[in-house]
Amino acid sequence: MPSMKNSSFYPSYFLLVGIPGLEHEHIWISIPFCITYAFALFGNLMVMFVILVSPRLHQPMFIFLSMLAGNDGLLCTSFTPKILSVFWFNDRAISFTGCLLQMFFIHSFTSIESGFLLSMAYDRYIAIYNPLRYSSIITSRLILRLVIVFLVRAVVLVGPCLILIKRFPAFKTNIIRHSYCEHMAVVKLADADTHVNSILGLLVAFTILGVDLLLILLSYTMIFNAVFRLPSARLKTFNTCTPHICVFLSFYGMALFSFLSHRYGKKIPPSIHIIFSDIYLLVPPMLNPLIYGIKTSLIREEMGKILWKH
Repeated sequence: MPSMKNSSFYPSYFLLVGIPGLEHEHIWISIPFCITYAFALFGNLMVMFVILVSPRLHQPMFIFLSMLAGNDGLLCTSFTPKILSVFWFNDRAISFTGCLLQMFFIHSFTSIESGFLLSMAYDRYIAIYNPLRYSSIITSRLILRLVIVFLVRAVVLVGPCLILIKRFPAFKTNIIRHSYCEHMAVVKLADADTHVNSILGLLVAFTILGVDLLLILLSYTMIFNAVFRLPSARLKTFNTCTPHICVFLSFYGMALFSFLSHRYGKKIPPSIHIIFSDIYLLVPPMLNPLIYGIKTSLIREEMGKILWKH
């Protein structure tokens, strides 16, 4: 499919490059991508199934985990199949609307992921700091309200970014030098003033990842403070925090590295930036089920029962 690059125009489709500079290695690069995606999808579906069929796991902590697993599956599915089609079949074309939808889902699911991690930190804080009131504070109604808030937040913050892109009068090219429709990668193609888009992108990133990260760090500061002051019996409860800490470090560590390297690592080749962007979205959904499966004894026990039963 031909590309358009000579003059300003309004494209009906975009062309994804994949990983620029490594096009001849796409087949080999697709192998770890495909394996990681398969493990992520299977692992998260397994976690959701185990929690659904095991009455012992029908607790707020595991309800949050099942929602995180569902979101992880949707997040990696929102972009990985298209990346693999680029790698395997050189199917680089994506419609303008399809590109905006992919962008919306990727950034929305990332926002929701961050919200769920914040909720899980709050859940562990209440379980340790105020265990006697835990069941009266962390209720099904509260969980439902939090889910609605995170869904609305994603739509309200991510939606305007797409509307501004849609309102661009023209684009310099339709070639996206990325493996998926990332916000700034598309904005840079516009033949117009993009300062508002750049500022809005930074504002959304700070509002979602920045605020959530600060609140999670605050929660764990209070958790550590409570654990050191409370009887040693509650140290056992603190052990339930370790899977969440590992997941939290995985997600935000990769997010911050990708964000900082993209803006300040000017000497890093574009291909490395894009690979790290892909890893940031794909690896945490694969790691999360492994972390919770290994670190959480109840999940291991229930999974063992299901496997042995069959």
